[in-house]
Amino acid sequence: MLPEQLHELSRLRLQNAKTLLLTAEKMIEIGDYKSSANRSYFAVFNAMRAELAILGIDNKKHSGVISAFRLNFIKSGILDVNLSDIITGLFRIRTEVDYNDFYVISKTEVIAQLENAKLFVAAIVKHINF
Repeated sequence: MLPEQLHELSRLRLQNAKTLLLTAEKMIEIGDYKSSANRSYFAVFNAMRAELAILGIDNKKHSGVISAFRLNFIKSGILDVNLSDIITGLFRIRTEVDYNDFYVISKTEVIAQLENAKLFVAAIVKHINF
């Protein structure tokens, strides 16, 4: 892809991340905490893919995206290491809510998930500067 196409792909993924944050908020309002946790994680996932798109890097597997993001943006010192902790927490909870039928997430926990996702997406927006 040409650089301008990569930037457009990045913008699209970042917009998807923002939309997912709004969806996560709506899910809290209706009491669907599991869906909110899922949407918060996917907002972060899309934000990571937005950053990676600019470099022409993509991976369909979550582990590949996370690994590439950490290598290119966290370990390199470009972005704050706290973002890595946010990824870990959101991924762990998302896995639980999606695959463990008996997992219960509280409103307090899901609000914290959403706030962390908002911080993460805001850091990516600031770095990409669209």
